Amino acid sequence: MIYTKTSALLQSIETELRNLQLWSETAPTPAALASTAPFCFDSMPFAQWLQFVFLPRMWALVDGRLPLPSQISICPMAEHVFQAQGSAAWILINRIADLDELLSGKREQTVARH
Repeated sequence: MIYTKTSALLQSIETELRNLQLWSETAPTPAALASTAPFCFDSMPFAQWLQFVFLPRMWALVDGRLPLPSQISICPMAEHVFQAQGSAAWILINRIADLDELLSGKREQTVARH
């Protein structure tokens, strides 16, 4: 059941990145992907980190039925980064918060749920 719910949220996050035109057709360089900074903030925008680092890693865990992270808190960063998008980003922020809550049991969200 957790894998089914996780899969649905990952798909929703991808859909919202596309809806907000934050989906990139060009992958970051191997050097950018090799960053060890949180969210690769020193080498790519957060939306690219979601697309090219986070989503592929999470899909690999789901597809392999491997243990999912239980200490996850991505929503605060999403709120910070996507605040410039205003209400257009609320669905994306909410899906990220939903994933945080599903996996960690905690919801660290300041933007109202929609």
